[in-house]
Amino acid sequence: MEANVVQELDVLKGMLNNWKRGFIGWASADGDNEYVLLEFTEDIQQHLYPYVTRLRQTKHLSDPEAREFMDYCFNQVEDLRDQLSRTEIGENQKEA
Repeated sequence: MEANVVQELDVLKGMLNNWKRGFIGWASADGDNEYVLLEFTEDIQQHLYPYVTRLRQTKHLSDPEAREFMDYCFNQVEDLRDQLSRTEIGENQKEA
C-alpha cells in the first residue's frame, strides 16, 4: 500500500473517531440508544464505504486491505455500543 493511501486511511480513521465521540453525546440515560448505533452505521455505509470501494476499484487498496479497514470501521460501532452501555449502567447506578 502506498504511503499516501496509508495517510488517507489514517485521516478517515480520525474522522470516524470524531464521529464516534459526537455520537456518545447523543446517549440517552434511559438506555434506548439503538438509534445512535444505527445513525453511526449509516454514516459509515454512506460516507466511508463508497470511498473505500473506490480505492479498491482503482487498485489503491487490495481486497484484504479494504476488508480490514471496513472491519475496523464496524468494530468502532461495537465499541460505541459498549461505551453507550457503560454510560447507561453509570446513569442507573447514580439513580440508585
